[in-house]
Amino acid sequence: MSAPAVGFTLQPEAEFLDLLEAVIRRADYYEVAPETLWRELPSGALVENGFHARFAKLKAKSGKPFVAHGVGLSVGSPGDAARRKRWLARVKEDHRVFGFSWYTDHLGQSEVGGLSMTLPLPLPMTAANATIVQRRLRELQRVVPHVGVENSVVYFLLGDALEEPGFLSRIVNAPGMHLLLDLHNVHTMAENFGFDAQAYVDKLPLDRVIEVHLSGGEYSDPAWLASGAVRRLDSHDGEVPEAVWKLAERTLKRCRNLRGVTLERMEGSVEAQHVPLLAEELRRLKKLVAR
Repeated sequence: MSAPAVGFTLQPEAEFLDLLEAVIRRADYYEVAPETLWRELPSGALVENGFHARFAKLKAKSGKPFVAHGVGLSVGSPGDAARRKRWLARVKEDHRVFGFSWYTDHLGQSEVGGLSMTLPLPLPMTAANATIVQRRLRELQRVVPHVGVENSVVYFLLGDALEEPGFLSRIVNAPGMHLLLDLHNVHTMAENFGFDAQAYVDKLPLDRVIEVHLSGGEYSDPAWLASGAVRRLDSHDGEVPEAVWKLAERTLKRCRNLRGVTLERMEGSVEAQHVPLLAEELRRLKKLVAR
């Protein structure tokens, strides 16, 4: 098996893209959140914004693959067929431009009763909910053949955290369906809920992993909670922790169908002094993947 490619996220922020231009050029492929490339008209129509044009130009100039990773498809929502129809129609148009190699979204509900959630809400880990998510992925497959879900970070649970690998296994157990394994998400959940990150990974269907994410984060301000408790945040605004690098070293070689490993960083979190760190992280990731 050839080594997987190494990707970098493209964020909808001019300063981010300008500062990291040299880093971006070194990636093998690019990951975008499709919904950050649209704006919604009063009529409800989803139309291209300026970043859509900028990324389409990069696609044409570089010839490098693009993958899609969304937050807002709301794969755990049982209703709202009209919203999904509009969303998938827009994705179909984007797929014509970018030719997404695969499309993944966060596990959970990001749209509830017509309200958009800031972060996807967790799902009860039942067979019925696994069926709902798989049905949503099947709809998406009519547009992009290879689809999947990411293990998300949540700050409350509807069940035991170590039950989630089995839940994910039921969801992706179908042709063309995959798992996006975010190792910082695993690390964050393990710290916040007190379980062993490696034990979680060991329970996952690693042969279904198509992509791995590496990123960093920060800790919450003790003043946020009355108890003064601190939580690990999946904020994508810091360096990749050594614990995540070690988890990657142990995990990547076990993902026999892995096609890409993506370094993530959030818009609004990059200044000039951060560029050398991100360049070094991309170099380190390429060396790790090559091994």
